[in-house]
Amino acid sequence: MAAAPRTGRGASSDGAGRPLTVLIAGASGMIGSELQRQLRAQGHAVRTLVRRPPRSETEFAWSPESRVLDARILDEVDAVVNLSGASISRIPWTPGWKRQILDSRIGATRALAEAMGMAERPPATFISGSAVGYYGDRPAVRLTEESSKGEGFLADVVEAWEQAAQLAPEGTRVVLARTGLVIGPGGAMTPLRLLTRFGLAARVASGGQHWPWISLHDEADAIVHLLTSGVRGPVNLAGPTPATSDRVTRALAAAMNRPHALVLPERVIALGMGEAGRELLLASQKMVPAKLIADGFRFRHETIEQAIAELVHPEARASVTGGRSPAASSDAAA
Repeated sequence: MAAAPRTGRGASSDGAGRPLTVLIAGASGMIGSELQRQLRAQGHAVRTLVRRPPRSETEFAWSPESRVLDARILDEVDAVVNLSGASISRIPWTPGWKRQILDSRIGATRALAEAMGMAERPPATFISGSAVGYYGDRPAVRLTEESSKGEGFLADVVEAWEQAAQLAPEGTRVVLARTGLVIGPGGAMTPLRLLTRFGLAARVASGGQHWPWISLHDEADAIVHLLTSGVRGPVNLAGPTPATSDRVTRALAAAMNRPHALVLPERVIALGMGEAGRELLLASQKMVPAKLIADGFRFRHETIEQAIAELVHPEARASVTGGRSPAASSDAAA
């Protein structure tokens, strides 16, 4: 469960209670939609940035590509959450799409940071999306927020993305939410579920590479938690029990009562998906949520099996234990 709401502007961790006003960029996506739901359920006010004409008084138009955003909007909010960015799941990564992956993140983040700098009363907190790609391919390495940057296209994108977020005003606490595979009804789980439904669940290459995962509920709940925390800088948003890709795909097949008998060879992934396949499917990243655990965050889903079971059978959610201790072990065997 997230911590109780605390005083917002200028005092984000003193424990006093009052609802926050939160501005979200990228609010219509899977994570943004769940974040809105959880914020409203806890009594917070939500404002959203849209690229179309606003349809309500809680929506505000912006054009991140042109860095067009009325800075006065930022005077009225306690925190900003940035979830904008072109999908990295779109294959292939053509030179044009790679540029879009980078530019969409940098443009949106700089637009928000610059608008905060021009506001008379900048928000107390800026939570900017980031990704596990920062760490590159690091087999067998326990990756905490203190781990160094890896190599590869995504590592370079994330580095530039995080640097753009740090352009926020000095008085604004910046949190960089490094996220991996989100176990939810959209995103990368969509093709995995489709293949599994048709009996095509497969081990990906050796199956031994670690895929950092987090349930959609815990992803949004962690962001809510960080809104009222004193934590700053990079934060790993991942489940407390690391899992290999084989464990992920087997858990999905078991939950959907489908076979898991095929193998997707590494050479097929490398040839068919190129750079995207190597960085998205073959990279191994044993990322652990060290800062979240130290800050007292409690996960609803501590294992990949729990997260996938609730995704596939949402009607059985009541059987999933909630409010458990932060983790049985952040280094648990996969």
